[in-house]
Amino acid sequence: MTKGIVIREAHFPGRAPIEAYGNGGFRFADMSHRGSLLCLPSGIYGWEPADPLALTAADFAKLLNEADKVEILLVGAGKDLRPLPAVLRAALKAAGIAADPMSTGAAVRTYNVLLAENRAVAAALIAVE
Repeated sequence: MTKGIVIREAHFPGRAPIEAYGNGGFRFADMSHRGSLLCLPSGIYGWEPADPLALTAADFAKLLNEADKVEILLVGAGKDLRPLPAVLRAALKAAGIAADPMSTGAAVRTYNVLLAENRAVAAALIAVE
């Protein structure tokens, strides 16, 4: 007896550079993903922050579970730069993570460079059209 379609959490179990972004998604590791991404040492995850315009520590629970493996978090906030809320910045700092908000395009480019240098980097990338 078949179980039908099984929908699983979007997850790539490894680190990979982002090959392209736009049109509401990203390409990496010869795959594509529609929506936002959270790139961590444990892999690349589909990410849906509750409100992309008002990020909270809850949106970064997976990241905080891996805080010992991350030194810097690049936050691709969409087309424009938006500062991180003070409460979120404080939670990240308490976990030993420096956060750098920027546009998604800049975050993708910087992530790829730091990843190539084998740095302890993570990225939260909000999809852009």
